[in-house]
Amino acid sequence: MAVRISKTLLVASIGLLALVIVLNNLTDYSANFRYIQHVLSMDTVLADSQLTWRAVASPTLQRATYGAIIATEFAIAMLCLAGTVRLMQNIGGSGAAFNQAKATAICGLTLAFLFWFVGFMVIAGEWFTMWQSADWNGQQPAFRFIGCVGFVLLYLSLTDGDLSV
Repeated sequence: MAVRISKTLLVASIGLLALVIVLNNLTDYSANFRYIQHVLSMDTVLADSQLTWRAVASPTLQRATYGAIIATEFAIAMLCLAGTVRLMQNIGGSGAAFNQAKATAICGLTLAFLFWFVGFMVIAGEWFTMWQSADWNGQQPAFRFIGCVGFVLLYLSLTDGDLSV
């Protein structure tokens, strides 16, 4: 039982993290939007960068991107929190029932991993060369999220037998 409780609480923690991030992005919209503007416009990358042709300077596209980011974070929160509810409902059930209840949480955690890895490491970090910016480089926080989410995803995915641990 302790392992199931642990898995459930860790999924809930990722859902809570995503929900707080959404709340922060909505309540401090302009400060967080500035980050998106700098990354997409590539205005703080190395002066001699040959990759600035990739920059997105359109405020409309920048706002649409930020909206998509917030919507994805909200989807992560809702999937993980709904997954938590499903896990809690099956916490005392058979191993098969608990394993089946993991599906929603696994979808949320997978979306979170893809979001922070592809969105922040691949697209922002490499495509928009965010790594070149001294002030607007979000790769370290993204990597922390990826690590936490990856750990929870792997741990949750372990088959849960009928052990009474």
